[in-house]
Amino acid sequence: MGLTEPDPTDEVLRALAEPRRRTILRLVAHDELSAGEIAATFEVSRTAISQHVTVLKNAGLLTERRAGTRRLYRARPEGLAGIRAFLDEMWAGALDNARRLAEAERGLSDDVEAERTG
Repeated sequence: MGLTEPDPTDEVLRALAEPRRRTILRLVAHDELSAGEIAATFEVSRTAISQHVTVLKNAGLLTERRAGTRRLYRARPEGLAGIRAFLDEMWAGALDNARRLAEAERGLSDDVEAERTG
């Protein structure tokens, strides 16, 4: 990915950095809710919640469906795929490093033991 191209994972991480946005995602993880229902959960203006919803939609974390004059929102689990892949890669790397350290430590202790008994 080039330096000028936006990284979708970075956009998702920025969107999730704000606690209210994480709360919104939890609210719509299993239930489709209207903007008003989402806003009623918070003690901030509907405009502020609307801005948070827009950030989440732009990051690919929410879907919007119109039902008459209402807009209904639901979480898009696939929107987290990039972060999941990033964390899996980081975790795999950490496990690999831990394995190498454990093997190196075991090798050192085996060498010390061999010197004592040899």
